Amino acid sequence: MSQTIAVPSKTSTAVFPVLGAISFCHFLNDMMQALLPAIYPILKGGFDLSFGQIGLLTLTYQIIASLLQPVIGLYTDRRPQPYSLPVGMGLTLIGLVTLSLAPSYAFLLLGAGLLGMGSSIFHPESSRIARLASGGQHGLAQSVFQVGGNFGQSLAPLLAAFFILPHGRGSIAWFALAALGGMGILTMLGHWYKSNGHARAPSRKAPTRHASLSSRQVGQAITVLLTLIFSKYFYLASITSYYIFYLMHHFQLSTQAAQIDLFVFLAAAAAGTVIGGPIGDRFGRRLVIWCSILGVLPFTLVLPYVGLTGTICLSVIIGLVLSSAFSAIVVYAQELMPGRVGMVSGLFFGFAFGMGGVGAAVLGALADWTSIEFVYRVCSVLPVIGLLTAFLPNIEGPRLRARAVR
Repeated sequence: MSQTIAVPSKTSTAVFPVLGAISFCHFLNDMMQALLPAIYPILKGGFDLSFGQIGLLTLTYQIIASLLQPVIGLYTDRRPQPYSLPVGMGLTLIGLVTLSLAPSYAFLLLGAGLLGMGSSIFHPESSRIARLASGGQHGLAQSVFQVGGNFGQSLAPLLAAFFILPHGRGSIAWFALAALGGMGILTMLGHWYKSNGHARAPSRKAPTRHASLSSRQVGQAITVLLTLIFSKYFYLASITSYYIFYLMHHFQLSTQAAQIDLFVFLAAAAAGTVIGGPIGDRFGRRLVIWCSILGVLPFTLVLPYVGLTGTICLSVIIGLVLSSAFSAIVVYAQELMPGRVGMVSGLFFGFAFGMGGVGAAVLGALADWTSIEFVYRVCSVLPVIGLLTAFLPNIEGPRLRARAVR
């Protein structure tokens, strides 16, 4: 790989073999990580878990990933680690085997924690590789990278429905083979990363904020972006962790049918991810954030009050619209702090994981206390937080004007 791929520059085109490889590894990583929520119905019955205990599993996984990702990103900004990615995939492998053999709830928590550690190492450095291979098309590269992960997440419910459910929890261990394959590809990507000169520590201090903004303005913009991530991932927690139970309880669907419907939502989310990055490159990332976070509000408000067909159709729209924001948010934040790509990627991926974990725990406890239907009514208003997009500074004017001239 490293012998045939040129070093990307600001004027080069995107290095699509590298983007394809890192996106495929993101697919494998997030597919394996998403097996945890996909097998919740199996774990709930097998270990007699409450919704609160299911939420704690998600919280353990996502809080560990949330806390470690920005720290790892900041460290690798200063001391690049080209071969850390296969290490992260190796931890995911161990986590899967632990989940497949766990004799008790405590070992389930351990397996979830190992998955979180693997994710925390994978995302900051893999996002950096995607940006290095972008050829300046940062939104496109982030979308290509992200769609792999989202498609992997969408596939997990089908794997749970048609492979793990018929063969039992122990069959999860077979996915260790996918982790081994990913480790091989990531080792080659680490070699490309190193041999093309990207793995050297920066020779001079890179700018830590956008040239036209003060440190205070950058801090305020980052706070707004993190708040938008909160609204997006708190809402998504209600889908990824409890949509199966909602469909089973509210519409009396079988576990397998509900997992297929979850796949439909996650596949729509994967498709939406592809849209957000290129549109942000062309028309501006603030516009994508506006349309994605706030634009989904009418559909989330209606979702708790429609029938099964309406629920599935609205879930597709919500997945398409809401998922388009993440690539735009990450690239916008990277442009706010151009010298901190790893830290910013780790912060936003980590915060997304953390909010998903907190959301799963809080919403699980709320479902135990009230009902799963009440959870969806509460979450339906979260996208109104998208109004905060108005406080984001316009840092894209020169880039968009230059693109219009061309």
